[in-house]
Amino acid sequence: MDQSAPVSLVRKAAWRQDVSLPSLPEVNRSIKVRPGSAWRRAAAFMGPGYLVAVGYMDPGNWATSIAGGSKYGYALLSVALISNIMAIILQSLCARLAVATGRDLAQACRDAYPRPVAWGLWLLAELAICATDLAEVIGTAIGLNLLFGIPLEIGVIITALDVFLILYLQNLGFRWVEAFIITLLGVIAICFGTQIAMADPDWGAVITGFAPTTEIVTNPDMLYLALGILGATVMPHNLYLHSGIVQTRAYGETLPEKREAMRFATLDSTIALMFALTINASLLILAAAAFYSTGRTEIAELGEAHTLLQPILGSAIAPMLFGLSLLCCGLNSTVTATMAGQIVMEGFINFRIAPWMRRLITRGIAIIPAAAVTIAYGESGTAKLLILSQVILSLQLPFAVVPLVAMTASKRKMGELVTPRWLTAIAGVIAAVIVVLNVKLLVDFVTG
Repeated sequence: MDQSAPVSLVRKAAWRQDVSLPSLPEVNRSIKVRPGSAWRRAAAFMGPGYLVAVGYMDPGNWATSIAGGSKYGYALLSVALISNIMAIILQSLCARLAVATGRDLAQACRDAYPRPVAWGLWLLAELAICATDLAEVIGTAIGLNLLFGIPLEIGVIITALDVFLILYLQNLGFRWVEAFIITLLGVIAICFGTQIAMADPDWGAVITGFAPTTEIVTNPDMLYLALGILGATVMPHNLYLHSGIVQTRAYGETLPEKREAMRFATLDSTIALMFALTINASLLILAAAAFYSTGRTEIAELGEAHTLLQPILGSAIAPMLFGLSLLCCGLNSTVTATMAGQIVMEGFINFRIAPWMRRLITRGIAIIPAAAVTIAYGESGTAKLLILSQVILSLQLPFAVVPLVAMTASKRKMGELVTPRWLTAIAGVIAAVIVVLNVKLLVDFVTG
């Protein structure tokens, strides 16, 4: 009897269709995992996690962290920590899904759900990417303004040109993309380390700030900012991105090789996200030390924060470092958002478009509202738009998280690499917390 028949039936029961194209076909399996020591093999998997980490410290984080730190001091550090733990767990599920099924999250949703559901999830994912791009447009424009004095309206238009940088890096090879990202992350870390040293925060209060308080949930204003931090930390597009770029590694097809690939990919993303937590915490600590402790509790605009850093910290280099790190964050985020957009469009609807065209379309969608708000309201309007974009991301999260948790918990879909029950339980709690917090935010918004 043909033993392949039952396997085929199980596959058909698990997935509605087979994989048609690999994720990011231009770079899929392009980085070899050479034989040798475990350290050497692990090194081959280092890189994608830092591309994912970029999304956890993009300009949207700046707006929410500056606003949270200046208004509530160190209290929201606990939200940054909890969000980061959630992110580590969810990103590990992304790596597991990619290695086990050969699908990114967008392809998995397309192959697992009826077409109307898949198209609905696709539209929500596109909305999340547009919100992400909106934050990057504004953040990069503000960075250009702070460093070079370029007007915000012109800076918003200039951000459309980053498509050429992305195309150049992709043509060089995926390792060059990763090297570019990691180099800019190093610059950001040096900038923040210097600014924190200048701010000299109350380290006792910093440690206390990592302990959660009930006020975060009971205070609607604090919850709004907390959800903004959650949306800026656990970002929907990162779940799609990670499940795609993990597959740039040419790992083997045997079960032991896949287990190893999954383990190394998870280690990579965990280390990178701990670095992202350090940057996010530094943002909040800087805002708390420089603004909250001096009575400047209403600072939310990045430009205003930049202007006040010099008189408060007593050094002319502080605002320059602030602007430089913001510009680096904006440039980094544009690269990763472009790849996420490609993964989402190709994965959900199996529609391929030239990367430069895809970039110009999504950037154009983001530029229109950013330019309109900048011209009409100036910096105060862009700050509110930044925070709103992060809350929109938070509201989109359940539509990416719930399918991810459900599919990685399915033995039929994942085979031997199915998520352990204890990890599924934790991921389920994370999904439930995200849904409940979003419902509460909506209720407070409607009744308020």
